[in-house]
Amino acid sequence: MDLRPLTPDDLALIELARRTVDENTDGPDGIYTMGAAVRAADGRLFAGINLYHFTGGPCAELVALGHARASGARDLTTIVAVGNENRGLFAPCGRDRQILLDYHPGIRVLLPTPEGNRSAPATDLLPGAYRWEP
Repeated sequence: MDLRPLTPDDLALIELARRTVDENTDGPDGIYTMGAAVRAADGRLFAGINLYHFTGGPCAELVALGHARASGARDLTTIVAVGNENRGLFAPCGRDRQILLDYHPGIRVLLPTPEGNRSAPATDLLPGAYRWEP
């Protein structure tokens, strides 16, 4: 896996995701809110937050991707998800990994590793994946 140390730009992206989730969390009580942020190639940042519901709901990463798309950003370079209540970085779930691979195969994902937080290409997170062609 192509793991790289985080850059100052990566730390700013984490801070946006953390701030977004901290300001909009659903709180403890068994409801765990996630925030996400994505960086476009032109430097713009977009945030999202999940909509927790017992039937499932959109993950924070998908909301951030939708926010970027709705704002005209299609070339995305980096994405991160952060848990509320200082739970730190989270790797994307399988559905998010597949969507990242299909829409943004070149994107880097910030995630926790045994060596600390690092970035990895989305393609490394889902080896042998089905490649959907829209």
